[in-house]
This record gives sequence, C-alpha cells and structure tokens, in this order.
Amino acid sequence: MGLFARWKSRLKPGAVGADCVLLWLLWLSVEQQAAKGSQINALFGVTYNSTVNAENETIYAFNHTVSRNQTDGVRVWVNLQSENPKSPVLVVVRQKQAVLSFQVPLILRGLYQRKYQYTQVGRTLCQPPTHGMSENQLFYVDVSTLSIFGISYQLRVSHVESFTLLTNTKFSFTATPSQPQYFKYVFPDGVDTVIVKVNSQITFPCSVMSIQDIQCPVYDLDNNVAFIGMYQTMTTTAAITVQRKDFPSNSFYVIVVVKTEDEACGGPLKFYPLLPDKLMDPGNRSKTLDVVVTPAINSEVYIFGMLFCFGIFLSFYVLTVTAACVQYKRMTQKKEGLHNPADVSPAETGKGLASASPCEYGSFADNGSTFSSEAITDNSVASAEVSYGYLERSSECAGRSRQESLSSVEEDDYDTLADIDSDKNIVRTKKFLCVSDLARKDKRVLSKKYQIYFWNIATIAVFYALPVIQLVITYQTVVNVTGNQDICYYNFLCAHPLGPISSFNNILSNLGYILLGLLFLLIVLCREIIHKRALFRNDLAALECGIPKHFGLYYAMGTALMMEGILSACYHVCPNYTNFQFDTSFMYMIAGLCMLKLYQKRHPDINASAYTAYACLAGVIFFSVLGVVFGKGNTAFWIVFSVIHILATLLLSTQLYYMGRWRLDSGVLRRMVYIIYTDSIRQCSGPMYIDRMVLLVMGNIVNWSLAAYGLIERPNDFASYLLAIGICNLLLYFAFYIIMKLRSGERIKCFALVCILFTAVIWGFALFFFFQGLSTWQKTPAESREHNRECILLSFFDDHDIWHFLSSIAMFGSFLVLLTMDDDLDAVQRDKIYVF
Repeated sequence: MGLFARWKSRLKPGAVGADCVLLWLLWLSVEQQAAKGSQINALFGVTYNSTVNAENETIYAFNHTVSRNQTDGVRVWVNLQSENPKSPVLVVVRQKQAVLSFQVPLILRGLYQRKYQYTQVGRTLCQPPTHGMSENQLFYVDVSTLSIFGISYQLRVSHVESFTLLTNTKFSFTATPSQPQYFKYVFPDGVDTVIVKVNSQITFPCSVMSIQDIQCPVYDLDNNVAFIGMYQTMTTTAAITVQRKDFPSNSFYVIVVVKTEDEACGGPLKFYPLLPDKLMDPGNRSKTLDVVVTPAINSEVYIFGMLFCFGIFLSFYVLTVTAACVQYKRMTQKKEGLHNPADVSPAETGKGLASASPCEYGSFADNGSTFSSEAITDNSVASAEVSYGYLERSSECAGRSRQESLSSVEEDDYDTLADIDSDKNIVRTKKFLCVSDLARKDKRVLSKKYQIYFWNIATIAVFYALPVIQLVITYQTVVNVTGNQDICYYNFLCAHPLGPISSFNNILSNLGYILLGLLFLLIVLCREIIHKRALFRNDLAALECGIPKHFGLYYAMGTALMMEGILSACYHVCPNYTNFQFDTSFMYMIAGLCMLKLYQKRHPDINASAYTAYACLAGVIFFSVLGVVFGKGNTAFWIVFSVIHILATLLLSTQLYYMGRWRLDSGVLRRMVYIIYTDSIRQCSGPMYIDRMVLLVMGNIVNWSLAAYGLIERPNDFASYLLAIGICNLLLYFAFYIIMKLRSGERIKCFALVCILFTAVIWGFALFFFFQGLSTWQKTPAESREHNRECILLSFFDDHDIWHFLSSIAMFGSFLVLLTMDDDLDAVQRDKIYVF
C-alpha cells in the first residue's frame, strides 16, 4: 500500500486513465509475490526443515565476512525427504559475482544414457575475488518447485573446514557423486612447482581429481569436470604436478569428484535393462580420500640430474680413451722390444721367428712392428732360414689372395661356376667344418653385402623416426590443451615437467642409449681403420688368420642402439597403449642383429642378407602390432601365432642344421621320412652334427615351451612376450657359443672376460628395476597409477629411469663382448678355427 500511495500522490489531478490501471496491476503483483514467497535471515551451521510447493518459495539470506588473506569455503547441503516427487526442487544460490543452481533429486548420466538419481546434494560455493582487505558479502539461497504438492526438504549452509590447503599437511574428506569436494591452494613464496596427491584406502568407487583455476563457475560434477583444467581418473592414487606459471592468480582449486560408474577405472559395469526414463539405483558410492600438496623439485635438482646423466655416460668415453692410450703405450713398448732385443742374440731371434707361423708373424706386423720380408732376408744364415720358411708357407696364402682378387665384386658371380653346387654340398656337409671352409667368397663382396645392413637400418630409422616424432608431439599437444592426463601412462609421483614436456626425467634417462651407441660406432670405426691398414700392407694376420672381420653388422648394431634411445625417448613423451611399439621395435632389431652377428662370426659366406633379415624382423614387428591390438584374450590369435612360432622354429632349425643345403618343395616330407628310416631305424645312427643338434634341440625346447606358455596364459603384454622370445633365443645361442668356444680349446682374453662378467652383473640389476612396473598400459590409467612410486635417485629419477641407465650400459657391454670375444684367434689360421 505504501508503494501505491507514493505513486498516487505523484499523479496529476484527473489522470485516472490507463496509468491508474497499470499502477493497480503492479500493486497486485507485488502483494501476490509477497504472499507467495518468504525471506529468512538464516544462520550458518543450522539445519532448516521446510516444505516447498508451486505456491510457496523460500529465500534464505546469509551474511558473512570475506577476507583477502583468508578464504573460507561455504557449502550448501540439501536433503530431499519426500519420496518420488513429481517435480524436482530447484535450488539457486545468488552471490555477488556468481550464480550456482542445481536440482534435487540430482540426475547424473552414465554409459548408454543410464540415469542415476541422488536425493542428497552438497555443493561448495565459488569464492569470487575480494578487492578490499575485508568486506561483508550477502548471498541468497532460493528454494522453489513447480510441484503443486508440498515437498519436504532439509537445508544447511556451513563453513568448510580447511578449505585452504596447507603445504605438506594431509587433509581427509568424504565425497559422493552428488556431493563433490574442492579446496583451494595458494603457492607460498619460493615455491614454483608442487605435486598434488590424492589417496584412498579403497579402490572403488572410481573418482576424478581435477586442477582448475580460481574462477567461477567451478566444474565439479561428473558430467562437466573434464571441461577445463587438468584431470585424472583414480582408484587409490592420483598425482598432478602443478606449476605456478600456469596460474596467474598464484592459486588453484583441487576438485575431487566421485564418478557415477566404475567402468572408467576398470571396474565392472552392471547390466541394467535400458528402459526409457528408468532411474537406476546408484547404491553406496561414498569414498573417503586424503589430499596433500608437497613442493616439487627446484631448478638445482634439474641441473644436477642432467649433469649426473651426462657424467655417467661421458665417463665411458674417458675410459675408452684411457684404455686406447694404455694399449698404444703397450704396443709401442712391444715395438721397441722387437727393434732392440736386449737379452736375445740375433741367431736366437731369427730362429724364433722362423718357427712362428705366418699368422703369428703377421700379428707382429699388425702390432706395429717395422719388420718386413726385406728386413728379414739379411745376410745371416738364420735370416735366410726365416725367409725360406716364410715364403714357403706364404706362397699358398698369396696364391689364394690372388685367386680371390680375380673374382668379381658382385656376390652372385661366385655361383656362376659349373661345379659350385656340388662344391657347396661337399664343403658344407663335412662333419667337421673350419672357418676357412665358410670364408671362401671375396672379402670385397662380403664387405659390400654386410654394409647393406648399416645403410638399410639407417634408412629404416629415418622413415620410422620422423612420423613417430610428429605423432608424440601431437600427443603432448593434446595433453596440454585438453588437460586429460589419462592419455599418458606416466609415473605421476616422479614426473618432472620441463616446458611442454610432462616427464622430462623419463626422456633424459634415454640419453645413455644414444651416447653409448655413438661410442660403439667410434670403436668399430677405429677397428675398421686398423684392419684396412693391415690389409693395405698385405698383413698375413689380416688376410689369413682369425675370424673374418666384417663391420657392417657392428655398425647396424650401434645405429640400432642409438635409435632405441631416440624412440624410447619419443615413447616416454606420452607412453600409452597405441605407441608402445615405438619402445620395442628396435629392441627386436638389436636382438636379431646380435644373433646374426654371432652366426656370421663362423659362417661369413652363408649368413642371411640384409634384405632377408630385415624382412623377417618386419614380420616380427607386424605380429607385435597385431598382438597388441587383437591378442588380449583372443584364443584364435594365440593359436595361429603359436602354430606360426613352432613352424618357424622348425624351418630355421632345418636351415641351420644343413647349412642351407636343403630344399623346401613338395618332396621335403618324403625325404624327411627316408632320412628318419635309414638313419634312425635301420642303422640306429646318431646325428652327424652332434654340437649343432644339441643347440637346435635346446632351442626347440625353449621355443616350444614359450609357445605353450603363450597359448595357455595369453599374457596381456604381447610386445614384451615377443621380446622375451627373442632375448631367450639370443641368450641360448650366446651361451652355446661360449661353451663351444671353450670346448674347442680356444680361450677368452682378459678384457672380453671382464666385459662378460661386468655385463652379466649389470643385466641382473637392470632386470630387477625393469620388473618393478611403475606403470602399465595394459590396464586403465587409474589402475596404472596404483603402481606409481616416488623418485629413488637424486629426487629426480625413478626405477624405470635406472632401468634405462643400466640397460643401455648392459647393451653396450654386450656389444663389446661380441666385438672382442674372438680376439684370441687373431693369430690362428682359419683352417684351425672350428665352426659351431
């Protein structure tokens, strides 16, 4: 009435037309609104029980003091007491600079449009920034409904304890899908990076942790928590590294949301009938969690970690240079001893050289001796004997060298001789073979053949690495833009970002593969230069003695080791299910090249060509991809793979046993039956090549066992299973080679023996850290995070980084073993070196 009277007093006399009608209607509307709604000056911490319908709306007014230096969280809790209301209760919270609205019961959607109803809803109010040091703010909670029937409800507005998180202080709370929780954290002075960790004692229900900027609205429901910020799904553990530079306000919100379903965390998905508008019972989905914010490492730790990484691997360069200097000094002393024999007479010196074999004499020349055939043929009788003995033995060697030099540098030209097939059958089927029997082709031909290994793998590396680098950059960009940290499977408890890279330590630890691979290439290059110089001066030791030296496979091995480091670093930019093969492809290459190199040592003429070898390795990688995509729990795939694995083992065994002198045609089964009948049944004779048969039998037992294990267990990590097959075969062949070498009366020099022992120890420690399993892409991201652990080295590197360190050193040591294990044969004629 007061409002109407004021307006009436302002009207001019006689103005009682349309204006009066409008004023009268306005007054009626205000009076009806006053009768319809009521406002209550409410208090914090008090539970209000009331009823609301379409004719009655309640407004609760709250007044509280907001300080710039301290933020107090305010939480609104509503509980619906009426069962199955026809219309929901609408709750609108009006603040100074924000509005929050929700309905009770709250409907949240799951997969396949399932609907879950919650009658208790709790929401935390967003806190707008405060301009003054302290000010009073008034906000209103409007409760209304469109239902004509009364709906009973409970309302409570309270302050949130420990809304502002403290550094290194754990806080416990409880959350449900309809009652999410979030807290504020402010960066203290001197701290630029922190790790936010959320833990729970129970696995399910599945939850989401999110980091969002201080702004309104806050996205804290299951259906909108992924809209902004960074987020992770979690079962028992979640951790996100947060940097000050990403939040201009020097503060952020930590939001924890319980999901309506557990499928995202690897949990079971209950079956419900998909009926229209059917509401599902959510059950008890309450979860108690702990949150703690700890400072991350500073820049000094980054620098020290990088210096430590570089220092470890550059020390190998220092050791190599030191060993080379010591070796050069020893060779210089030996050279001076040959020039000035102090205690030996000239006659005795001549007699000793006369009794030495050409290969032994050649080894003197290779070690830097300035003796030559002209110097030996001096005027003494002893020197004449030396000249005679040397020329008599070397004539055969020289004749063979001249014969080889007449052949073409094309490999196939050797096979144009009419009797070559019968010659191969005669030579390669002898019961006892020597290296000279399988080193008959021109060295230039074989050198070109094995250099193709290096050029092919270099080409493969370029075409493989460039798309990989492009892809992982895209992955990292997607992670940074979307904030979805479920894309990458890191050890989030020890993931140190650097710029756009989320886990720099996992990338840095791969540096060893690159540096040690480069060092191995340099060592091989030095050896090749020394060998070529020996060939240039027609050194008999290089021409006729020792294992034939072909360096193409060594170069391929070093390149593969470097590429393993590059691709492993690319994989660890964003490790996940789709790019795991980047980390393993060149591991297959390394295992295959090492086996080929072992075989090439005693079989240089019949070793596989680069094209055949890489085609087979491509087939292995092809099966690796198929296994990762289709192998999980697929019985048909495992049956097909096991059959192919066994057949490939049998074919390779036959190829190795007969040195390639067999044919795979329609008559192969008939010939097999004939050999078994004549040799085993009629004559009861054993195998002709006992040593080879022992190796192949053991190899078949191992491979058949691995095939059976794969068929029965069907491991989820098919790529690692396939790699284990390659490593087992490599270790078996390497052990056989060592045993046969010692059994043949050969010896292992001190340096090679030290490398073997050192490498074995390093491999043992490396595998220990490998099997710690800090993450696994075979499970969901939330399940993978259950394996995350803290850093264990310099507060910068975790167990997997140590695996990178040790495995790169162990691979480098293994390569050195292959390079030096036959150095004892450099002074032994090839017709006295046995093939096994």
